[in-house]
Amino acid sequence: MKTGEVKIINKGLEDEMEVWGYRPCLWKTILVGVGVVCSGGLLLLLLYWLPEWGVKGTCTHTSLRDAHTLLLRTTDEFRQWFRAKAHVMLAPWKKPFDSLDLSATAQLPNGDHSEEHYGKLAQGQPIQIHFFTHHSTKYYWDDETQNFETYKGLEDVNVSCAGIHSDHSSGLCKTLQDFRRLFFGENEIAVRVPSLFKLLIKEVLNPFYIFQLFSVILWSAEDYYYYATAIVFMSVISIATSLYTIKKQYVMLHDMVAAHSVVRVSVCKGNKEIAEAMSTELVPGDVVIIPANGMIMPCDAVLIHGTCIVNESMLTGESVPVTKTSLPSSGEDAAVSYSMEEHKRHTLFCGTHVIQTRFYTGELVKAVVVRTGFSTEKGQLVRSILYPKPTDFKLYRDAYLFLLCLVGVAGIGFIYTIVLSVMNQVPAKTIIIESLDIITITVPPALPAAMTAGIVYAQRRLKRVGIFCISPQRINMCGQLNLVCFDKTGTLTEDGLDLWGIQRAENGSFSPPESEAAEQSLVSSAFVAGMASCHSLTKIEGELSGDPLDLKMFSATGWILEEPTEEETALHNPLMPTVVRPPKHVVLEANQNNPLAQNMELSQISSFEIGIVRQFPFSSALQRMSVVVRRLGEKHMDAYLKGAPEIVASLCKQHTVPQSFTETLESYTRQGFRVIALAHRQLESKLSWHKVQSLSRDLIETNMEFLGLIIMQNKIKQETAGVLRELRQANIRTLMVTGDNMLTAISVARDCGMVRAHEQVVIADAVPPKDFNPAAIMWHYTENPQTTKDNQSVEINLEERAYDKRQPPQEQSYHFAVSGKAFAVVTEHFPQLVQKLALRATVFARMAPDQKTQLVEILQSIDYTVGMCGDGANDCGALKRAHSGISLSELEASVASPFTSTTSNISCVPNLIREGRAALITSFCVFKFMALYSIIQYLSVTLLYSILSNLGDFQFLFIDIAIILIIAFTMSLNPAWKELVWRRPPSSLISGPLLCSVLTQILTCLFFQVLVFLLVRQQRWYETWTPQSDACNVSSYSLTHSSNVSSPHDHKNIKNYENTTLFYISSFQYLSVAIIFSKGKPFRQPSYKNWPFMLSCIGLYTFLLFIMLYPVPAIDSFLEIVCVPHDWRVTLVVIVVVNTAVSFMLEILILDIILWRLVFRGNQGGNRPSASPATAKPQAANSRWGSSFLSWLFCRRNKPPRVRYMNVALELQDDPDWPPGPSTVTYASDAQSHISAAL
Repeated sequence: MKTGEVKIINKGLEDEMEVWGYRPCLWKTILVGVGVVCSGGLLLLLLYWLPEWGVKGTCTHTSLRDAHTLLLRTTDEFRQWFRAKAHVMLAPWKKPFDSLDLSATAQLPNGDHSEEHYGKLAQGQPIQIHFFTHHSTKYYWDDETQNFETYKGLEDVNVSCAGIHSDHSSGLCKTLQDFRRLFFGENEIAVRVPSLFKLLIKEVLNPFYIFQLFSVILWSAEDYYYYATAIVFMSVISIATSLYTIKKQYVMLHDMVAAHSVVRVSVCKGNKEIAEAMSTELVPGDVVIIPANGMIMPCDAVLIHGTCIVNESMLTGESVPVTKTSLPSSGEDAAVSYSMEEHKRHTLFCGTHVIQTRFYTGELVKAVVVRTGFSTEKGQLVRSILYPKPTDFKLYRDAYLFLLCLVGVAGIGFIYTIVLSVMNQVPAKTIIIESLDIITITVPPALPAAMTAGIVYAQRRLKRVGIFCISPQRINMCGQLNLVCFDKTGTLTEDGLDLWGIQRAENGSFSPPESEAAEQSLVSSAFVAGMASCHSLTKIEGELSGDPLDLKMFSATGWILEEPTEEETALHNPLMPTVVRPPKHVVLEANQNNPLAQNMELSQISSFEIGIVRQFPFSSALQRMSVVVRRLGEKHMDAYLKGAPEIVASLCKQHTVPQSFTETLESYTRQGFRVIALAHRQLESKLSWHKVQSLSRDLIETNMEFLGLIIMQNKIKQETAGVLRELRQANIRTLMVTGDNMLTAISVARDCGMVRAHEQVVIADAVPPKDFNPAAIMWHYTENPQTTKDNQSVEINLEERAYDKRQPPQEQSYHFAVSGKAFAVVTEHFPQLVQKLALRATVFARMAPDQKTQLVEILQSIDYTVGMCGDGANDCGALKRAHSGISLSELEASVASPFTSTTSNISCVPNLIREGRAALITSFCVFKFMALYSIIQYLSVTLLYSILSNLGDFQFLFIDIAIILIIAFTMSLNPAWKELVWRRPPSSLISGPLLCSVLTQILTCLFFQVLVFLLVRQQRWYETWTPQSDACNVSSYSLTHSSNVSSPHDHKNIKNYENTTLFYISSFQYLSVAIIFSKGKPFRQPSYKNWPFMLSCIGLYTFLLFIMLYPVPAIDSFLEIVCVPHDWRVTLVVIVVVNTAVSFMLEILILDIILWRLVFRGNQGGNRPSASPATAKPQAANSRWGSSFLSWLFCRRNKPPRVRYMNVALELQDDPDWPPGPSTVTYASDAQSHISAAL
C-alpha cells in the first residue's frame, strides 16, 4: 500500500468517509509549539477549529496499517473533517467469528464447544489488531481488504436461517463470549452525559465567543467597562441557556436508553446450562430466553423458538402490538441468508417491549443475539441523534460570507487608522487600541445573540399552537419549503378504517354487496370464518389488541376470541390454540328455523368454534397473511388467506375468481375504499399439528379458493382538503407517499384536492428485466371521473380520447403516479427519467420505508426544499432526511423528527411554514440591521479619526445598549402573517434584492454623515472646541458658563462639534434603518402590531428629539456632547427628516416595487400561479419595457434558473415526447429513453 493513500470506509452507506493515515512528526510538532507561544494561543485555537490543519501540521503521511492518527472526511456535501487516534489490541484470532470456521471446531456438533478446547486454541501467539473509534463505532484493520471494517453482528458471517438453527442455537461458552466481547464491547448504548465543565469549554471555544472575549479585553483596556459588562452579561446568559438545553437533551436521551441498558437475562451456555447474566455481557451468538411475562429487549435478537407479541412503538411509532414468529428452520425460506430487514417479522429489536410469549410445553422461548450496543436499530437511532448531520442552509453559509466582507471592511479601516495615526504622531498604545477597536465596531459581538432571539421567539409561538421543536435552527428552513410529502393513513385520512361492506364470491361470480358480516345467515359461511380467524389479534390484560384493520374486521363479525391460560398450555402437549367462536345466541338464532336444532346440545353449538393452529404473519413484502385453523369436531384443517386483492387472486384457482374481479376491484379503489381479499383452502386430513408447525407458507398459500372482498372505508380528515388548497395557493407542491394501494391513493389524492378534477393521472408501471427482455415502463392514463348534472359519476376513458400534444402547458395538466415496485425499477434502470418523474409525480403508492427516504433524497437533489409530514409509523427515515420533518405522533419515535405536532391533522404544516417564513425574514431583518449598525458606527468613527477624535464611552454605551440591543431584540417580535402567500422569502443573504437594500442604505448613511461633517465646519460660529467655547450664545462670545471654566481639558478630544453632530445624525440613522428593515406583509405582521418595538422606537425618537432641541446640561455632560446653536439643531432635524425620507423611498419604491417585481421575482424558483390571459395582457404591456431594461442593466437577460427542478421543467417544455402518450412503453435498452409504439 502506498504511503498516504486514501481509502473509503462504509462504502455506499450514509456515513461513507475517506480516511488517511498519519504518524507524529517531531520537527512539525516543535514548530507548531513555537507558533502557539508566539501567537498567544491563537494558533492552537485555529488548529482546534480546523482538525485537518491540526493533523497535517503535526504529523506526516503513512500507511493506514501503521498510522497513529487517522484523518477522516465525509464524502457528502458537507465534507466534514474528523481526527481519530489509532489503538492496538491483542486477540487470539483476527475476526470475531473466525473460531466458527476452524476445522477443529467443526467437529463439535451444534456449536457445543468445550472450555478446554478453546483454552488450548487461545494459548497460541496473540495477534495485534489495529482499530479506531469514531462516533461510537469501532473500525478494525483487515489485512485481506487492506482497509478498516466494522463488525455489526451475526449478519457479518452471512449465515442462512437454517444455519442459525443448526450452528447458533445452543449458545456460547465463556471463552468465546470473552473473545467476541473484545470486538463488540459491552452491550450498552452508552450515552455519556458530559460534565458541565466539558460542555462549557466546548461552547466557549466557539469563534464568536472568542471574538467577544477579544472585544471585552480591548474595551477594558480603553476603560469602556459598561458595554463590556453588558456583552459579558449577555454572553453568560446565552452560554448558560445553551448549556442548560444541551445538558437537558443529553439527560433526556440518556434516560430514554437507560430503561433497557442494564437488565438481568437468562442465557443458554454451550453445555446446555442456563445461567443468569447482565445484559451488558451479551455478545452476538448468545442465546437468550424470553420470559413468559415479557421484557424490554436489551439487544437485537432473532427468535428461534416460540412466538412473541411485541410493542415496537419506540422504533416505528406504531403503537399496535406485532406478532413475531420463530425463524424458519426448513424449506426454501430457511435456505435464504438471514437479513434483519427481510426477516424483521422474526427479529426482536433493541428497546422494543415484549409484552407476552407463546410456547410449547417444556420448550422455552429462545432468541439468538444478532447485534449489540450501537449496532442495534435503537443504537443507530441514538447515534443519529448524538451525531446529527450539520444543517445545510444557505442563510448560515451566507452569514459567514457576509461577516468575511465586514472583516474586509474592518481591515481597510484598520490600515487607514494606523496610517492616519502614524502621520499625526499618535502614541503607539493609542494606535494599537484604536485600530483594533475598528474591528470590534465593524463585526458586532452582539450579532449571535440578536440572531438567536428571532428563532427563540418563533419557537415560543410554535409551542403555543402545539408544535414542539428539538432542532430550533430548522425553523428558518421551514420558511423555504416549496414541497411537502404527506403520508396517507393517519395523516391525510383518519387513522382507523370502518367496514363499509363485504362482497362474497360464489360459483365464480360476485354476490351483491352486503353491509353486515354479523348476519345470522352468514355465521356458518367460510367467508365469516375467514374474517374471524385470519388475523394476528391477541388479548393483553383482557383487551383485544392488534392491527386496527384486523380489529375492525373481527369486531364486524361479532365473534369472541379466547386465549388459553398458561396452566392450560402446560397441561397439553401440543400448543393450545387461540379459539374464536360466535356468541351462543347468534348460533341458536341461526338454527331456530331448523326443527332438528331445537334440542341442540352444547357440544353441537361448540362445533362453530375455530382453533387457530398456526399464523403466518402479515408481510409487507408479500402483501398477505394466512392462518391454519381447525374447526372443533372436524378431522381436517383449513387455511385462510387475507391480503392485497391482486396477490390473493394470483394464489387462487382461476375458476373461483370472478371474471368481473378487475372491474369490481377498480370501481371500489377508485372511490377510495381499501379492499382486502379473502381466500380459503381445505388441507389434507393427514396433516398433524406438529407437521403444520414446520410447513413453509408457500406450501399452504397455493391453490386457494377465492371467497370475496372485504371493503373498508378510510375517511379523509376534515382539515385535509382546506390545508392542501392553502398550500397549493401558496405555490407549495404536495405529494402523497403511502404504503397503500395505487388506485386507493389516486382516489384519495383526487378527493382531497391534491389532484384536481380536470387533471390527468398517468400511472408509470415498470417491470424489471426478465428472460432477455429489458426493463420497461408502461404508461397508463387512468379514467377520469367527471360529474354530470345529476351528480352521477360517469367514467371517461382517456386512453381512447384524442391525445393532443399541442395543448398549452397550463391546459396539458398531468400528474404521474408511481408504485414502490416501479420506483425501484426506475431508479435502477432508468436514471435519466428519475428527475423527470420526480418533477410531476404526485402519488407514490406501496412505498417501503427506505423508499420514502430515497424519494426525499431525490427531490432534494433537484433543489427542492422538502418537508415531510407523517404519523411516525414507517416514516422515521424520511422525517429525519427531509429539511423539515413534522411528526403527528407523540410517541418516542418522534425523537427522530425535528418537529412534533400535538394536533393529529395536517393543519400544523401551514402554521409551521408561516412561522418559518416569519423567522427567516426576521433573521434577514436582524442581520441587515446589525450590519448597518456596524457600518454606520464605522463611518462615524472613521470620520472622527480624521480629526483625531472618537465617540465617547457613554455615547457608545447609549448607542449599543439603549438603541441597538433594545431594537434588535424587539424587532424580532413581529408575529407571522395570517396567511400563506405564493411568494417565498429569499433564501440567501447574497441575493440581488438584499444586497441592493444594504448597499443603498450604506450609501445614503455615508452621504448624510459626510454632508453634516462638512457642513458643521462651514458654519460661521464653528471653531476648534475648547472648554471655554459657547456656540449656543454666538452673540456674546465674551460670556462663558462657569461649568465650562472649571471643566478639565479633554485629552481624547471627544467633545467637539463634529462629534456632537455625527452622534445626533447616526442615532437617528440607526432608528430609521431599523424601521425600514423591520418589514411586515407578506411574511410577518406589520410593525405597528409589534407594540414593544413601536414603543421602543417612539420612546427613542422622543428622547433624541428632546435632547437635540432642548438640551439638558446633565444629559449633555453624561453623553459628552457640546452645546450648538439652535439654528443648527433645527437644520439637523431637517437633515434627519430628509435622510429618513430618502432611505424609505429607496427601500420601498425602488427595491420593493421596481426591482423586486420587475427583476428579481424570477429568482424565486417555482411557478407562480398563472394569471388569466385577460388580466395578464395590460400588466405585461405596462411592465415589459421596464423589465427588459432593468434585466439588461442587472445582467439578467436570458439567465437560466438557479434551481435544478426549474431547468428540468424548461427542458420538458421543449420535449415533444413528454409526457409519454397513452398505452406506450419505454424500454431501458435505449439510452435516450425511446418511447415505442402503442401497445
